[in-house]
Amino acid sequence: MIRFVLRATLAATTLAALAVPAFAHATLEIQEAAPGATYKALLRVPHGCGTEATNTVRIQIPEGFFNVKPMPKAGWTLETVTGPYQHTYMNHGTEVTEGVTEIVWSEGNLPNEWYDEFVFRGTFADTLEPGKFYFPAIQECANGEEAWLGTTEDADMPAPSLTLVPAEGGHGH
Repeated sequence: MIRFVLRATLAATTLAALAVPAFAHATLEIQEAAPGATYKALLRVPHGCGTEATNTVRIQIPEGFFNVKPMPKAGWTLETVTGPYQHTYMNHGTEVTEGVTEIVWSEGNLPNEWYDEFVFRGTFADTLEPGKFYFPAIQECANGEEAWLGTTEDADMPAPSLTLVPAEGGHGH
């Protein structure tokens, strides 16, 4: 009987371990930040589209995250889309009314069997309230895409997110 229980436990553990990659999604390495603080986002892309390699990664930059600068990635073409902000933000004494609204790394090759990281930085507006903050992301492959756009806790394809927490000491820098 003990052998049966051990085998059943081993089988269940193995099945659970094999099932995890099917639920893996794009995530941010650092899970907390404070309003008013600069934040270095490291987006982890754990797989391709089904068995296909990822060729393009797009990150949508939400309102309230400004002064965005992506990090170039060897072997990938980097471009940014800019546009007006809904609000005006202060960046070291200068009013900012427009900036990066999307980052696109393209013409790359990330096989399904590998994972990679895409980096950008910016500043959270000091007017943002504590709570979840989402960075919708899309992986494009030759014949499809993985769209991580969900901005609710129960989304099937959740956008990479972090939690905004009150700044220690009353300031974000």
